[in-house]
Amino acid sequence: MEIRVLFVGDVFGRPGREIISRVLPALIKEREIDFVIINGENSAGGKGITPKTCEDFFSAGADVITGGDHIWDRKEILEIINDSRILRPANLPEGSPGKGIGVYSKEEKKIQVVSLMGRTFIERPLDCPFQTAGRLHFDIPTIVDFHAEATSEKVAMKWFLAGKASAVLGTHTHIPTDDLEICDGTAYITDCGMTGAYDSVIGVEKNVILKRFLTGFPARHETAKKDVRFYGIFLEIKGIKTVNAEKIKIV
Repeated sequence: MEIRVLFVGDVFGRPGREIISRVLPALIKEREIDFVIINGENSAGGKGITPKTCEDFFSAGADVITGGDHIWDRKEILEIINDSRILRPANLPEGSPGKGIGVYSKEEKKIQVVSLMGRTFIERPLDCPFQTAGRLHFDIPTIVDFHAEATSEKVAMKWFLAGKASAVLGTHTHIPTDDLEICDGTAYITDCGMTGAYDSVIGVEKNVILKRFLTGFPARHETAKKDVRFYGIFLEIKGIKTVNAEKIKIV
């Protein structure tokens, strides 16, 4: 059985949500997509997730929303964290609310989605993502969102899960990389890219960030609004192996 999956990288603020609402329904129809996964941890003003941002995604056709280091930045997340369609990183310490692994079904089609966070250069109390991944079962198609800072850690996860997971897709750094490949049936990319405004510094108004770098003086982040782009990864999976992987860019 073939399963078609669309994964959308970090959606940043209102501009990212608006382009999702504009292009996703048609893309689902055009590509006959079975499951849509969105990393939404930057969807509320660039930091965090709220019930409103989740509803925007679900209304547009999303099935699953994954998180990352900003998962707890908005207190409203606690109102919805037990929704089975919302995943926080699976390697958060024991006792964290919500869950990081979900199985989703549509008719006879089924996938497993895993949210993981890297530890290198990320100052969060985290269990080892490799040990967490090593405890997974891969008897159905499995998509891993690996939200990590270090390229080396992401590439290491590719080799750790090659031939097991259907895809290991990097998020967090917001800059789309040019290394999409399939390794023994496992699709991999270091970073899927941000869905948001690119006339910016990774989603934030560029002059705000330039001032901070030039002067060292802190400034309130403002979501950029120009040059909005949609970035996603389209996967065709047979059995548990990815047979086709494509980058999708819409401006």
